[in-house]
Amino acid sequence: MALIVQKFGGSSLATPEHIIRVANMIAATRNGGNMVAVVVSAMSGETDRLIGLAKALSLAPPEREYDALLATGEQVSAALMAIALESIGCPARSFNALQLPLRTDDSHTKARILQVETKLLLETLEAGIVPVVTGFQGINAAGEITTLGRGGSDTSAVALAMALKADLCEIYTDVDGVYTADPDICPRARHLDKITYEEMLELAGLGAKVLQIRSVELAQKYEVPLLVRSSFGGTRSTWIVKEEKDMESAVVNGITIDRSEAKMSIIGVPDRPGIAYRILSPLADAGINVDMIIQNVGSAGQTDFTFTLPKADLDKALPLVQQVAREIKAADVRTDDCIVKVSAVGIGMKNHPGVAARMFKALADENINIQMISTSEIRISCVIDSKYGELAVRTLHSAFGLDKPEKGK
Repeated sequence: MALIVQKFGGSSLATPEHIIRVANMIAATRNGGNMVAVVVSAMSGETDRLIGLAKALSLAPPEREYDALLATGEQVSAALMAIALESIGCPARSFNALQLPLRTDDSHTKARILQVETKLLLETLEAGIVPVVTGFQGINAAGEITTLGRGGSDTSAVALAMALKADLCEIYTDVDGVYTADPDICPRARHLDKITYEEMLELAGLGAKVLQIRSVELAQKYEVPLLVRSSFGGTRSTWIVKEEKDMESAVVNGITIDRSEAKMSIIGVPDRPGIAYRILSPLADAGINVDMIIQNVGSAGQTDFTFTLPKADLDKALPLVQQVAREIKAADVRTDDCIVKVSAVGIGMKNHPGVAARMFKALADENINIQMISTSEIRISCVIDSKYGELAVRTLHSAFGLDKPEKGK
């Protein structure tokens, strides 16, 4: 008998008909002799609806109340799923984060999981009942509801699988696994049967929407077997696995595009020690993450300092940086929200030189100008003008030999 955690996203639960179909899938897994624990997201569109209600009342809702509101979406899904399972003869019981409990730190809207209590879950499973758990949420030390950030139900599922020592964690979504690029942008994208935790971490952090990055981090840390598959049928899926020797033959396994970032430049910054800290520390204090950073070589005692940050935080960050610019007597602060970050990811980069040159040449051949560059051991990212984003994805996908063969060839 295997213990399997199954997570279902909002698109899988969009309507009562969707919920019944998923309930039958869960029951089939249980009837196959397995113990099954289920994690659910809010129904498709529900979280956005709740956000809209909050923003209609306040442009900056108190984060405590914001979490309390958004967490209701998953509670509705869990109760409906338990009802659906019971209706087809599969014993089920819904649980929210408080009932388990699932404990987090105090960071509202982006909490991190500290502990998942398993006593109640194990008692439920051993009684032959399917526990249906709310994803995306937890409780802090004060007993207040917290949420894990968008896509947090993936992290909830992996945390449950880790705590229960599950044999498998299945992430059901509206796609049948991981592709070499977004098929909507790149029609010749290929399906991947497996990909490493390390590659998936990079892809998730660079705009791929299949899994939340923190869920992959957790799965890698505790070696949780992870399988991504579609809740809409089909036999294809993608395993997220530890690195294997034969994987090094693939230099690049994926091309991503991230449209969520903006660029900020401080012109005429005094070129002296500690200036980067002076500029970035107010952003860190405000909880704003900075990604790529470039500081030019100084000339005549001045330099330019450029970085990227989430586009959603641009309005919050601008007055903070402008204040610092005045204090240090910088010449100007400029912003650009018409950029994208295009990245090539592959475990094989570790042992294959010349990948960056190949990427830069492919973009140059299409007259695509690179504004910023960053790298890791298995990733190269370029910031470019947003109007060239999709062209860049298709160009790099072909340049690295990722296109699926044309029919008949």
